[in-house]
This record gives sequence, structure tokens and C-alpha cells, in this order.
Amino acid sequence: EYANYFSRQKNTNIRLTLPVVCFVWQIAMIILFGVFIRYDEESDTHWVETKAHDNITSDIENDFYFRYPSFQDVHVMIFVGFGFLMTFLKRYSFGAVGFNFLVASFGLQWALLMQGWFHSLDPQTGKIFIGVESLINADFCVAGCLIAYGAVLGKVSPVQLLVMTLFGVTLFAVEEYIILNLLHARDAGGSMVIHTFGGYYGLTISWVLYRPNLNQSKRMQGSVYHSDIFAMIGTLFLWMFWPSFNSAITDHGDGQHRAAINTYLCLASTVLTTVAISSLSQKTGKLDMVHIQNSTLAGGVALGTAAEFMISPYGALIVGFFCGIISTMGYIFISPFLEKTLKIQDTCGIHNLHAMPGVIGGIVGAITAAAASESVYGKQGLINTFDFTGDFKDRTVLTQGGYQAAGMCVSIVFGVVGGAIVGSILRLPIWGDPADENCFDDEVYWEVSAVHNTTTGWCHCL
Repeated sequence: EYANYFSRQKNTNIRLTLPVVCFVWQIAMIILFGVFIRYDEESDTHWVETKAHDNITSDIENDFYFRYPSFQDVHVMIFVGFGFLMTFLKRYSFGAVGFNFLVASFGLQWALLMQGWFHSLDPQTGKIFIGVESLINADFCVAGCLIAYGAVLGKVSPVQLLVMTLFGVTLFAVEEYIILNLLHARDAGGSMVIHTFGGYYGLTISWVLYRPNLNQSKRMQGSVYHSDIFAMIGTLFLWMFWPSFNSAITDHGDGQHRAAINTYLCLASTVLTTVAISSLSQKTGKLDMVHIQNSTLAGGVALGTAAEFMISPYGALIVGFFCGIISTMGYIFISPFLEKTLKIQDTCGIHNLHAMPGVIGGIVGAITAAAASESVYGKQGLINTFDFTGDFKDRTVLTQGGYQAAGMCVSIVFGVVGGAIVGSILRLPIWGDPADENCFDDEVYWEVSAVHNTTTGWCHCL
């Protein structure tokens, strides 16, 4: 009780800081959206005139009907998948789902502006025109910040999370522009742009915010039966919808179709090897729920870059096979090493689920692009898949492979350097972060019922 009282006293400023930040931010968004954001031609009422001018005979040609089903799936992944995946801590379920909700809603508005300024600002009108694809890309941008949240889960205040998201979205928009526009790398599912960046961004922030006395909250760091069940719900939502995530913004037709098939197969393969390694790692042969909740998703991360390429169905299975092994081994061996030797306290193990598989995805993408041939893709297929048009019409596949590798390096640099800078900002003693003995506890920032405060609370509820 004394510890809780001390924590509340330390964080008194959060009672004013959080609502002020939320109100000021939302007012700023209203103003900026009023100045810059407009509907694109397919969501504007002038669509009727556009159809007549372009001889479009049916509304089915509107991008909404191609993209909205994928947008729905990605949106569920962001709010339900990521949110519930982080509910494994016994006393931090409110923070996992609730702050995930806050960060995503905060970040997607800023993402629409940042990505709009870099990708779709009309030089003549000075306006950003948004449609359903813009919403998908904003969710992708937010995903990078939610990945980073996993590294600091339970150890930071909601205001710190908002600051982290503000800078994370900004860094994401810049590195995305460099990788996709300047380097012209292909990364439909975001192995590099989303997962590698988000993973190293979060890991570096966690390293900067290292807590030598975090063992004072060790009693809170574990899971209980029901919290692992809730986390598994997040896993299943992510696993089922990952084919949509990797194919959401690919070209209509064969590219989108191929990306969904490849991801589907890769994920299935990952489950089998994850189960095998998890069982082998235990003397009893039993499974570790941490591995099943996380490593089973690593294949979806690793195939994000090459999902739309002609990697072939058996190639997708191979990527999933090795990702299940590498990710699970990461939880067994690498995570303890990172915390003990490098002082990186990675709450959710994002290094094993996002950072490391993201790098694997970048490597697979570079090799697959460099090995592409006209006999496999066809002349027009190569042009369509790698967008060899305009300024890039003379680029060869070997050159494309080199730029793919360069894109992966850019994402790592932005994650590490950006994380170090943002982490230093978050170290300032003004954000109302929890005391070492009160980490991983909802009670610091949430009104928690009395029954939740007992160790047998769920039995009482039943």
C-alpha cells in the first residue's frame, strides 16, 4: 500500500499532463486536417463526374471495393491483434489493450499527415488527398510504434508512449520515403519499413531507459492462465489476418493474390517448427506458451518484403520453417543474453518476433529480387512486380537486389539512431513514469476494481 501511495504521489502530474496532451493534440489535428486533408477523387462526391469522364461504367472500379476488405483485416490486427497479444502480464491487461488503443488512435492521425506530406501532397493546391489506401498506410505506420511499445510494455507512462509515438511516426514517414521512393525498394508487407524499424526503435529505447532495479517488480512480470489465454486471442487474430497485412497495398491482381498465398503457407510452416523447437527445449517435452503466442507469427514478418515476389509456394514454406526455429531459439537464448549482457529489457521479446525476422525478410527480399529472371516473371511481369518504370525503367534485377539490401540498412539505422534520441528525451524526469517497484501494474494509471487486487480475483468473479 505504501508503494502504491508513493507511486501515485510521484505521478501526480499525470492527472493533468495526460488530458492536456490529448486535448491539445486533438485540437491541433482538427486544425491541420482542416488546412491540409481532403478526400481523393474516389471518395469525393465528384466521383460521378470522374466516372463519366474516364468511361467507368461501375462503382466496382472504385478502390474502396479492392482495398476495404484488406483495410478491415489490418485494422483488426492493429487494435485487437496487437492489443491482446500484449495482455500476457498478470496485472497489465488494461495497459496493454487500453494504451494500445490510445497510441493507435493518436498515431494514425499524425501518420495521415506525415505520410501525406511525403507521398501525396499536391504541389498545386498544397492539399493531401486521402482514400482507403491512405488509411491502410496509416495503420502500417502505427504498427511500427506498437511494435516498439512491446519493448517498453509496463515500464513507461501513457505520456511517454504518446511522445514515443509522435517521434516514431515522424521517423517512420522519413525512412519509408527514403526506402520506397528514393531507393525504390519493394516492401509491400513491411519487413524492413515496419518490423525492422519498429523492432530496433523499441529495443534502443528500452536500452536507453534501462532500469537496474526492475527486479523490484519481478512479482508482476509473469503471466497467469487467463492472461495467456487473452494473449493467445491476439495471436490468432494476427495469424489469421496476416495474409491481408502483407497483400493490402500490393498491385491489384496477381501480386495481391500471390502475396496472400505465400504468407498463408509461410505462417503454417512457422507453427510446425515453433511447436517442435518449443517442445524440444523443455526436458518434459511440454510447450511454452510464450513461444506459441509469438514465434508462430514470425513467418508473416519475414515474408513481408518478398510476399509479392515469385518466391514459389515451397519457398514460402522454407522461410516459415527457418523463422519458427530462429524466433523460438531467440526466446530461449537471445532474450536472456540481451537483458544480462546488453542491458536491454525487452518485455514482449520484439527482437525475436519483429527485429530479427524483419532482417531475415529484408535478406530474403534482396536475394529473391536479385535472382528474378524474365523466364520466371516474364518481361512485363518483371516491370509490374518491381515497378521498373519512369526513372527506374533501366534498373536491372541485380541492382534492385542491392537497393533492397540498402533499404534494410536504412531501417536499422533509423531505428537505432532514432531510438537513442527519443529514449534520451524520455529519460527526462517529467513524464510521470512508474517507480521500479510499480512497473507492470495497471493500478498506477487505471482505476482497478477491488476484486482485481486480490490474487484470487478471477475465482471471486467466477
